[in-house]
Amino acid sequence: MDMETLSFEQQGTIGILKVNRPKALNALNAQVLTELEGFFDAFPKGLRCLIITGEGEKAFVAGADIKEMESSTPDQAHKQAQRGQALFDRIETCRVPVIAAVNGFALGGGFELALACDFIVASQNAKFGLPEVSLGLIPGYGGTQRLGRAIGKGKARFVTLTGDIYSAEQAYAWGVVVKVVPPAQLLSECLQIAEKIAARSPAALSLAKRAIHEGFDGNQWEALKLEAELFADTFRTKDHSEGIKAFIEKRAPRFTGE
Repeated sequence: MDMETLSFEQQGTIGILKVNRPKALNALNAQVLTELEGFFDAFPKGLRCLIITGEGEKAFVAGADIKEMESSTPDQAHKQAQRGQALFDRIETCRVPVIAAVNGFALGGGFELALACDFIVASQNAKFGLPEVSLGLIPGYGGTQRLGRAIGKGKARFVTLTGDIYSAEQAYAWGVVVKVVPPAQLLSECLQIAEKIAARSPAALSLAKRAIHEGFDGNQWEALKLEAELFADTFRTKDHSEGIKAFIEKRAPRFTGE
């Protein structure tokens, strides 16, 4: 896969995808979006966990490319927002777990990208924010929706309406980040987590993600019905049989994702 603004490395069943525009603080321009779409169109075979991060130490993704927005019409802006939302929906519903390794600025579209991942691990120098209102804009790639679901409506209003930038420690206190580590340890920490996830049943991981994603916004009764249905689906998989057999035989399971 030829990519100019992204780089990808696969270590066994774990993938590391980097936004690779360090001179532009890894800002999301049209080419980055196109290459991200292409990556998920041709998703690497054998992958069981994906880490998304930014190249360099300054930024995860510092936001959208503002220069590209300067001459946009309302109709073009609408289509752009729909495109970004569709792409981030694909990341959120990806069949494998996706970890955001935030290594610096995660602002605007970068914060929205991180929120679309399953969870966020941040370095101590990471910074988070939705500063769009300071430009006369609002978040357009899902930030007004995902942030509230992550930290509650009141805090999401506070972050969005102030347009301020917040530390990794503050993001952790709010619950938007699951772990804060020294910058030099960020990737190794995410790889350790990814290795643990990759050792689990791919079939069960996919179904668990679906249960959480599809059940979250429904009423509890409907969500519990979905959970029961998906729980039953695990009994149709070979991974289920292997997992139980390995437990009884007191050995490590050999999951295939079937």
